[in-house]
Amino acid sequence: MEQSFEKKLLKKRLIIFVVLVMALGWGFFLSIPLMGITYGEGLSIALLTGAMLTPTLSNLLTRLITKEGFKNMYLRPNFKGNIKKYLVVYFGPTMLLFLSGAFYFLIFPQQFDSQLTTLQSVTQQTTTLTPSSLLLISVLQVIIIGPVINIIPTLGEELGWRGYLQPKLCQVVSDRAALVITGVIWGVWHLPVIVMGHNYGTDYIGYPWLGILAMILFCVSLGVIEGYATIKLKSAVPAAMIHSMVNASAALPIYLAKGDYNLILGPAIFGVVGGLPFLLVAIWLLIKVGKKPAINS
Repeated sequence: MEQSFEKKLLKKRLIIFVVLVMALGWGFFLSIPLMGITYGEGLSIALLTGAMLTPTLSNLLTRLITKEGFKNMYLRPNFKGNIKKYLVVYFGPTMLLFLSGAFYFLIFPQQFDSQLTTLQSVTQQTTTLTPSSLLLISVLQVIIIGPVINIIPTLGEELGWRGYLQPKLCQVVSDRAALVITGVIWGVWHLPVIVMGHNYGTDYIGYPWLGILAMILFCVSLGVIEGYATIKLKSAVPAAMIHSMVNASAALPIYLAKGDYNLILGPAIFGVVGGLPFLLVAIWLLIKVGKKPAINS
């Protein structure tokens, strides 16, 4: 009887969290068109940043509403005894991002811009650096500070997704299923901004549905990688570090592209082809994590 009650309470908390995170997140997203703001303007960026905090807010509100308390917040980094794992978290996804860019241009070599035309226009307007120097600085910045430069807003998301939703799902379904479901919900959460043109623009065949599907696929791929790190380190901090790196550098391959590339495909990692290495790693991790029985089954 007690186990049945705990299972119902757990499911109630999951439902409340998902409803809150969608309502609050979409509220921030939809305020952009409702206020007549052009997507990409300064105020819209501030609203998007605010939306990134809503998963954590939903976590806290769910705990208050259901009187859960604030234990097991997944906020402690648990560095002790895990330095090697953190080194993998810090540098591994960045190397995977560079590999993803190389993979895309192997598939579409005609789109590789060896002249760095995009960066030439930037350097001519704002700096005395050469395009190659600017590219090198950008790459070094990603490697050295990418995982921490956006850590506050990405923690705002990950304390909700990987710090609350995923651990709760792991108690009712297998870890493997929890990783995938969390990624799908994360992708659907982005739906309003994908319709506005986030990541993929609006001028593509199949708008906005192909963009929505591509975003869900990317969120599942990245979410599995982040979620696996969360399971291994029992903290949402590594997920926030990976997320920070991605936000800092996901579009970096675009600097190397020319011609009429399709953002649904790439070259950025949120494209289907550009993100294929991330998907393959996610599949490998899903196999590795196994299919343990649910705790409350």
